[in-house]
Amino acid sequence: MDTFEGKVVVVTGGASGIGLALARAVAERGASVVIADVEAEALDAAVRPGPGALPSATLTVPTDVSDPVSVAALRDAVLERHGRVDVLCNNAGVSTFNLLADQTLDDWRWVLGVNLWGVIHGISTFLPVMRRQGSPGHIVNTASVAGLVSGIAFLGPYAVSKVGVVSISETLRQEMAFTGDPIGVSVVCPSGTNTQVMEAERNRPAALGAEARTPDAERWRLGIKDGFTGPDGLEPEAVADQIVDAVLADRFWVITHSDLTPAFEIRFAEIMAHAPRKQEDRA
Repeated sequence: MDTFEGKVVVVTGGASGIGLALARAVAERGASVVIADVEAEALDAAVRPGPGALPSATLTVPTDVSDPVSVAALRDAVLERHGRVDVLCNNAGVSTFNLLADQTLDDWRWVLGVNLWGVIHGISTFLPVMRRQGSPGHIVNTASVAGLVSGIAFLGPYAVSKVGVVSISETLRQEMAFTGDPIGVSVVCPSGTNTQVMEAERNRPAALGAEARTPDAERWRLGIKDGFTGPDGLEPEAVADQIVDAVLADRFWVITHSDLTPAFEIRFAEIMAHAPRKQEDRA
């Protein structure tokens, strides 16, 4: 894809944070935007007339990405309005904050349901449509630096989900090359960005109960949150601009910050240090 002009772009988690900034960015570039979010009030606010409002023609669809029926309803609404979809951005995300020993099964169900199954549902629901169209398209999956660092204390379910999103994205890129479908893939791995993900529990289903966060975990959460607006923090608009550039350039990796690059190097150096080599390489 070399333009967003006239394209139909679907953004989940599109009523706040990176999702909303991305929706605004592509709308400014001529795209017809569909935003999906579990927060109905935030969807209404995103298109309410005023500074930063999305175009009045923006389609807003209340969607629970952890529910395949809800995602199918989103697809149907998009096709009814626009008849096609050119760019899918699987962006919705949540997190808990506790040691693994203190995470409940409902904590795992909530985080994996949104972060991992949300991406799975998006791909399984929209990819067949995009393949049938046969025209250039793109799928953007929002992971995290947690998907590259992999192990982060107090963020176990979140990190597991984001490692999964990176793997799904790498697999999808290989498969699109194998099948020859003109669908690009990007995986977004942000670090500290000024969003509301630290308060994601506002959208936790009542049926899964409340998180019993320990004092240590709460201190960890607040420390991470402080980094969102610290020297290395970015505003959602800056991340959205990087995503737009990646789609237009057909670039896979969108790694938005440099603060954890040393951690990547340490992790992969340790892997390589313990990876068996051929006998001739050991000589």
